[in-house]
Amino acid sequence: GEAARVLNRAGFAAAREEISSWPGYRPTPLVPLPGLADALGVGAIHYKDEDKRFGLKSFKALGGAYAVLGAIQDLIEKSGHGRVSAMELSAGRHSQLASTLTVCCATDGNHGRSVAWGAETFGCRAVIYLHGHVSARREREIARFGARIVRVSGSYDDSVRQCAEDAERNGWTLVADTNAGGGDIAIPARIMQGYTVMVAEMLEQMRGRVPSHVFVQGGVGGLAGAVAGHLWDRLGERRPRVVVVEPEKADCIYRSIEAGRPTAVPGDVDTFMACLAAGEISPMAWPFLEVAVDDVLTLPDEAAPAAMRLLAKGLAGDPSLVSGESGSAATAGLVAAALDPAVKAALGLDAGSDVVAIGSEGATDADTYLRVVGA
Repeated sequence: GEAARVLNRAGFAAAREEISSWPGYRPTPLVPLPGLADALGVGAIHYKDEDKRFGLKSFKALGGAYAVLGAIQDLIEKSGHGRVSAMELSAGRHSQLASTLTVCCATDGNHGRSVAWGAETFGCRAVIYLHGHVSARREREIARFGARIVRVSGSYDDSVRQCAEDAERNGWTLVADTNAGGGDIAIPARIMQGYTVMVAEMLEQMRGRVPSHVFVQGGVGGLAGAVAGHLWDRLGERRPRVVVVEPEKADCIYRSIEAGRPTAVPGDVDTFMACLAAGEISPMAWPFLEVAVDDVLTLPDEAAPAAMRLLAKGLAGDPSLVSGESGSAATAGLVAAALDPAVKAALGLDAGSDVVAIGSEGATDADTYLRVVGA
């Protein structure tokens, strides 16, 4: 029941129709990596390159901004002006009314950038909460869209709680990519519906072939839940094997699936894979993670910079790809799995496998990228 309200055909169709009408929309590339496939002994590898998403360098552009738009459309409709389009709002129609709305969220970086961009594009205000480990570079990237930044000491989960409390007190609209702090299910549902647009593009780009495996990032589980849930809904028994990859230090999906219920990571979850530094899964993503995820891999932090460098160099004639600390995690998981004979066999990876690795972000922190890759 609850799950069907979050991911359903109508929600996907609405997200697809809306997002594909935005200025600058185009499907992000699905890049074949035959050199890497050859080296790992699998049939084919395709990398879904979200670096190219709306100039925001991350798949998150599909979620936060879509939810912001929906919140503004709802406000205007309730005020008796009917349903306005994204084009009308970005042209400044109803700007007086739109500017009375304040949206807020907590973020490791990319979700906040999407929410701030959505607020600037569609005409409302944004307040973005950042925890202690978010870099100054990421903060600047969000602030350039005119958002007000609030720094919270502590972890991502501390910033989520603080943001939810302040939203309640100030009458702001919480645009959270998790409903862990309570709040309205409609908004995180819209965010996950936005992410399904990426999955649909990927299936179309495969030209009728269904991948055997999809490797996808963990975090709070919104992306993994949207990917697994949409593949389940669209393909049923023909769906690919979905492998979630997360840092050892922030393995809330692994712990939850192992325990059979949402389970938090105790202590510090600070990880190099900055956008995956979550200690608690989104309760809304849980029904999809529980039934539609086949495997979870956890990686030590050093796996990610190695994958960033590998993707940047391009193996045996593969194109050079810009992949950030979290963007490279799915590929890092695939590489680690393929190089370990026991894990490779357990995941059914072989010469017949047709694998998609989600490249969830580009160099969303350019300073870190330069330090790791040297370019």
